[in-house]
Amino acid sequence: MNPLLPMIARSLVAVATFFVAAASAQAQGVTGDAQAGQKKADMCIGCHGIPGYQNSFPEIHKVPMISGQSDKYIVSALTAYQKGDRKHPSMRGIAGSLSEQDMADLAAFYSAQAGKTAPETAKAADVAAAALVEKGACASCHGANFSKPIDPSYPKIAGQHADYLYVALKAYTVEGNKVVGRNNAIMAGIAKQFSHAEMKSIAKYLSTLDSELAVVPQARFR
Repeated sequence: MNPLLPMIARSLVAVATFFVAAASAQAQGVTGDAQAGQKKADMCIGCHGIPGYQNSFPEIHKVPMISGQSDKYIVSALTAYQKGDRKHPSMRGIAGSLSEQDMADLAAFYSAQAGKTAPETAKAADVAAAALVEKGACASCHGANFSKPIDPSYPKIAGQHADYLYVALKAYTVEGNKVVGRNNAIMAGIAKQFSHAEMKSIAKYLSTLDSELAVVPQARFR
């Protein structure tokens, strides 16, 4: 492994933390209400409230588990879809209809649905997967158990669906596409180190870990 990669990763984390702090400062003053969020979640439950539900864009994969993510991450993700930094037509349309208060309420609702508490450290990976996770310095941002990120606006990734994680990693490597891709310099620099096969190996390992994430079925008619 290139000895400069860990140093580069740490520098990227420091830059990311600065921008996250700035964004968080701008968002101060908006407090989420979980009960209000439950009433606003009708547009979410059709995908995120159905166990095993699959998305067909940009390829078939399970929709991510969002119950148990931190409220700050959910707001950060929705804001990225709203601004077009995450390019997904359906999610951008939904996020574009939300106010800051709506996002905060939805985030409060879903963050309150955490599953079991993840252990302090993740179970060991096989040699190949461990080398890939180390190369990507994944624990530097997502925590030693990949469920306790250094900043709550970063996602918990332990136990997340493998096919979703793979699609998400690939999205950070896409450039110049109007409907596919994610604009994030930190993750782009990390993801571009890996082949698709290596991304699948990372995603498979992370998906096997104990998770605080869950799919909480919601009634279709309320």
